Amino acid sequence: MGGFSTNNFKGFVLALLSSGFIGASFIIKKKGLRRAAAVSGVRAGVGGYAYLLEPLWWLGMITMIVGEVANFVAYAFAPAVLVTPLGALSIIVSAVLAHFILKERLHKLGILGCVMCISGSVIIVIHAPQERAISSVQEIWNMATQTAFLLYVGSVVVVVFILIFHFAPQCGSTNVLVFTGICSLMGSLTVMSVKALGTSLKLTFEGKNQLIFPETWFFMVVVAICVITQMNYLNKALDTFNTAVVSPIYYVMFTSLTILASVIMFKDWDGQSGGSIISEICGFIVVLSGTILLNVTKDYEDSSFRGIYHPPLSSSLSARLCSGNGELLKHDEENLVSPDEICLRRQELY
Repeated sequence: MGGFSTNNFKGFVLALLSSGFIGASFIIKKKGLRRAAAVSGVRAGVGGYAYLLEPLWWLGMITMIVGEVANFVAYAFAPAVLVTPLGALSIIVSAVLAHFILKERLHKLGILGCVMCISGSVIIVIHAPQERAISSVQEIWNMATQTAFLLYVGSVVVVVFILIFHFAPQCGSTNVLVFTGICSLMGSLTVMSVKALGTSLKLTFEGKNQLIFPETWFFMVVVAICVITQMNYLNKALDTFNTAVVSPIYYVMFTSLTILASVIMFKDWDGQSGGSIISEICGFIVVLSGTILLNVTKDYEDSSFRGIYHPPLSSSLSARLCSGNGELLKHDEENLVSPDEICLRRQELY
């Protein structure tokens, strides 16, 4: 069992604060996207950028940025294996706020999903590995340029290019895996570069100036490129597909790839017992199951509340993955209620 060190505790607290701010930004940002689409007539999912002129979207972005800053700092103190899965807690925050503030009903199975997310997070926290001591950005650079991680980065870049230039024009608007795949792949590189940059800044604040090394500035450029790409295609995914489908798919892909990248680059599992590693994986699976249950159940409740037909849960996921992921449901909702009411009843995952 991994020790819960002081650095791990700091990273854990920062990750919790991050989830709170990001969870609060979900509904605000989604409403901004809907308002912008209603005004301009062009949705972000088909190339529209009118949301950049919508104040409500920027308010959501500011709230989210505060959460992301806390998340950024958390990676400087704790391993990605601990911090990344805790991102699921932002979905719980959003669901609870929607229940009390927006008067959205949280189904009993949704509550079970929340409990599962919390339980899985506790398991991950208990068995998380200790943060590896790093003395300079050059040490991180050596990790980033090892053969195994370079192969991972090369594979990610190739797959992303194929998705953007081949699959996105053909089936990006009908298959949720295209946009979420781009977000998740770039997201894994974002986390690795954020952790590298965050650790460099942490060392700088401790009196060991890392800004004199070009590697620090390189990681900063990589962070900017990855974040912009990730945000762009996440907006496309959220605006094109049903949020209850995007959320769990994005979470499992992003978190799995991030943990894989971290294990390769930072050797998070080196020195851990097989039991601790298995416990972390089990905790992640519990969190994933709770996330899916929370989102899918909430989507089912929303459609049932409005009297809209919803396919049985046992067969709907695969059908929605290949045929628009509930676009018919989304269009039916928009015909029944105003865009503002729709977006107030939806949540967003970043």
